[in-house]
Amino acid sequence: MRTVRLLAGVVAASAMATSVVVAAPAHAKDTWTTTTVAEPSETTVEFGDTIDITVDVDSQTGLPPTGGTSTLLALRAGATEWAQVATTTSPGASFLDVRPRMNTTYKVVYAGHVEADRTKGDTYTSSESATFGVDVSRRITHPSAGFVLKGKVTPDYRKKKIVIEVSKKQDEGYKKFMTIRTDRAGAYKVTLPRRSGTWYYTVIVKGDARYLGTGFAWRTWVS
Repeated sequence: MRTVRLLAGVVAASAMATSVVVAAPAHAKDTWTTTTVAEPSETTVEFGDTIDITVDVDSQTGLPPTGGTSTLLALRAGATEWAQVATTTSPGASFLDVRPRMNTTYKVVYAGHVEADRTKGDTYTSSESATFGVDVSRRITHPSAGFVLKGKVTPDYRKKKIVIEVSKKQDEGYKKFMTIRTDRAGAYKVTLPRRSGTWYYTVIVKGDARYLGTGFAWRTWVS
């Protein structure tokens, strides 16, 4: 009987030692997917204007990633490769005062992140936003009054056409009046006739693959 009791005590002690060994599992490191959303403040601007692009990077955890860079990329009209515009070290930071030089497609790419914390060290995957376009119209300057119209079209409008249309009504009935050309600097000048009554004109710069068209309306009157 004494031998049986001793053996039982040994077995119990062995079981207790085994349970202590498996009671402290290591923390598993997790991998979280991310999503990136980017939106421009404007989708149509005049040459020289700027836009802001807001960025939202979220993760599968329901919270933004704890680190990593976001990069704004641009594909200009006619280009075949994306160009880097700017990078932020905060995943959800906005890109401010972005200046499109011509019709441009943009996207934002989040590079992903691995936490440096040795006890956790979770990984956030990379992601990129949907692409979005910003169209750019050329800029045309002109005076504020008078029969002499002069100004300049920018950019890249050397020795190109400007079409002028005329009508007796402000909202309809326009017909081609004349076509002029800019000089080597993109400047133009035309003198409108001093005809009796009120006349309405439109000055039109046509668009192309890189820029939207532009123009302005004008009115003359002689009593």
